Amino acid sequence: MFESFYGFRYTPFARNIPAAELYTSPSLEDTLGRLSYAAQRQLFCVVTGDCGTGKTTTIRRFAETLDGAKYQVLYLSDSKLTPRHFYKGLLEQLGCESKFYRGDAKRQLHREIELMRGIHHVQPVCIVDEAHLLDREMLEEVRFLLNFRMDAQSPMALILVGQSELWERLNLQAYAAIRQRIDIQCKLPYYDRAEVGEYIRRHLAYAGAEHEIFSDKAIDEIYQFSSGAARMINKVCTHCLMYGAQTKHRIIDDHIVHLVIQGELS
Repeated sequence: MFESFYGFRYTPFARNIPAAELYTSPSLEDTLGRLSYAAQRQLFCVVTGDCGTGKTTTIRRFAETLDGAKYQVLYLSDSKLTPRHFYKGLLEQLGCESKFYRGDAKRQLHREIELMRGIHHVQPVCIVDEAHLLDREMLEEVRFLLNFRMDAQSPMALILVGQSELWERLNLQAYAAIRQRIDIQCKLPYYDRAEVGEYIRRHLAYAGAEHEIFSDKAIDEIYQFSSGAARMINKVCTHCLMYGAQTKHRIIDDHIVHLVIQGELS
């Protein structure tokens, strides 16, 4: 719709932008470095952030940076995840039919991982998304899973990804045993004003924009509305571009952003 009006080759604020084309802030660079270290050392990592700060996008980018000859990513995202379905999901991704009972499935998973690491020299990286929705039983199972070879070695890199309330839960005394096992913690922040401007310009450049489209004051308005959350930046920018195309405005100024927010997003 608006892509042809602005001469874009791609949609600039879509969810399916290739990971390599995404804006990389200093905080994202730091998080990616920590995640890479966790994969190399087979550590237990927790990534948290508020809604819309780009948790799943960060994980997607991280997964695409891993060498497929050295790592196998196992990804689970299920709000109703139980220990049995946890092992079943991992084993299915390894091409195995899971044993029915939890204990059998866990031993089966350990055997498969031993084969991966010993024969194929591939290290598993398990990512559990939406981890703030996991119940206590499932979080406890994470602790038991990491008990391997008398606690001397972790069977895999394990990354829990969830909203900020996940860390708030883990800080409770009831979760002390799990919290003490966490090797690395990452918290995704909101973008500041300068980063919002860079974010918008990076996505427009990916789309094929040949000149500035959003004025500085427009970016000020977008920053105030979004509070620096990537999801909200995408939303307001997309609505502004649709409005701009409909009204034949090549430049999006603060007046247009204000109209869009008041008329469509408030």
